[in-house]
Amino acid sequence: MTARRGNLLGFLACAGLLAYAYYAQFVMHLEPCPLCIFQRIGVFALGVVFLIAALHDPAPLGRRIYAVLLALAALATIGVALRHLYIMSLPPDSVPACGASLDFMLKVFSLSEVLVKVLTGSGECAKVTWQFLGLAMPAWVLISAIALGVFGLWVNLRRQPPILRF
Repeated sequence: MTARRGNLLGFLACAGLLAYAYYAQFVMHLEPCPLCIFQRIGVFALGVVFLIAALHDPAPLGRRIYAVLLALAALATIGVALRHLYIMSLPPDSVPACGASLDFMLKVFSLSEVLVKVLTGSGECAKVTWQFLGLAMPAWVLISAIALGVFGLWVNLRRQPPILRF
């Protein structure tokens, strides 16, 4: 598999994850909490880097740069997913009260204040409304972000097979 095909495959995986997130929101009527929104942003960032890398199809130095960008996007997504899982694991009496909606906070507070408030978590982030194989959605985002990060590193850092032209 070439780096171009691998990066395209990574982009398609991210697009599939986001498509399911929107399906869950608009068809299954599962409203995303603020931490879910930030996880979507992380998956979106991964997808954008994969897509640009696939379209660019760079030389080895460029592939290394894309590998670093993919690793950073994956690590940010992993961090948010871990924080979400931590909040979900808290005893009910330790969970912070439900906060304002993300839209409201973006209108009222600065972006840095919104980030602090969202990453602190709130009551709606502790609710488990969906599970598959016993894991909540943030756990699947965590698994996906780890897999996509490792895949992005592998695709872009490994030695490329020679291209045979006839």
